[in-house]
Amino acid sequence: MNGDRPKLIVICGPTGIGKTNFSLALAKEFDGCIVSADSMQIYRYMDIGTAKPSPEERRQVPHYMMDIVDPDTPYDAARFCREGRTAIAKIHTQGKLPLIVGGTGFYIKALLHGLFEANPVDPEIVRRLKEQAAAEGIQPLYQRLCVCDPETSGRIHPNDAYRVIRALAVYEMTSNPMSVFQEAHGFRQCPFDVLKICLTDQREILYDRIDRRVDKMVADGLVDEVKKLLEMGYSVNLRPMQAIGYRHMTDFLRGRAGWEETVSLLKRDTRRFAKRQLTWFKKETDTIWTSPEEKMTIFTLARRFILNSYLIQ
Repeated sequence: MNGDRPKLIVICGPTGIGKTNFSLALAKEFDGCIVSADSMQIYRYMDIGTAKPSPEERRQVPHYMMDIVDPDTPYDAARFCREGRTAIAKIHTQGKLPLIVGGTGFYIKALLHGLFEANPVDPEIVRRLKEQAAAEGIQPLYQRLCVCDPETSGRIHPNDAYRVIRALAVYEMTSNPMSVFQEAHGFRQCPFDVLKICLTDQREILYDRIDRRVDKMVADGLVDEVKKLLEMGYSVNLRPMQAIGYRHMTDFLRGRAGWEETVSLLKRDTRRFAKRQLTWFKKETDTIWTSPEEKMTIFTLARRFILNSYLIQ
């Protein structure tokens, strides 16, 4: 591949839109390798609920950044950035095209533009916040974060105690929200030539796809996958076990919700998650928006990008 900076293609979009099939076809057409940019697909033993490609699909196209840590191993965007860039470099040395595929917008942004260097937080502040969370639950802390740093809170799940406490600790130490430091960093340091494609569709079509995807996950054995994780000793309080699908099935297995209610809530929460993903991606610049049905148009665009140095940035 020519040019001063190595090329890569990003395929992003909301859950259920069809990124997997689209990226597999693109990788086969252009001799590519897929780098997953999904904050849940990094975990082993969590396959159905994270919608990982099948073993057969992974044999057809090399995949990176999947099944790299156990569910009880801490993992963050900084580590993803380091390991993801290592994977990209390896793919380039093989003369292949990296395809960054996923719906975790913050991970994609970190991979392309780096992360700001956060100041170390005071361990005493962290300890106090952890004690408060243990005594009162994480929700009061999350509500406080919504007031002092609404931008950061919008990127954090309300049950993500680690990130909520981290953001609050930064605010208490500096009197500035974490988003101020991130904005100052600017996420400008992109060492790649990037073609960024975001898949989307009409809302009713997307929501129907999501509902059918949930039905397939259930049919494929999502509840058994969660049961096995619990039997392996993984706590329901782990961050990945609080993710969509896993927390729903955990509540069902613990008798907190009936089956029909569980599936209904899972579909509802997945639709809400997709809406949040779209909100994130709509704030991004230099992005081509298209339907998964426009495969040939995107193939033409990708070919121009690879062969003729077509740049969107």
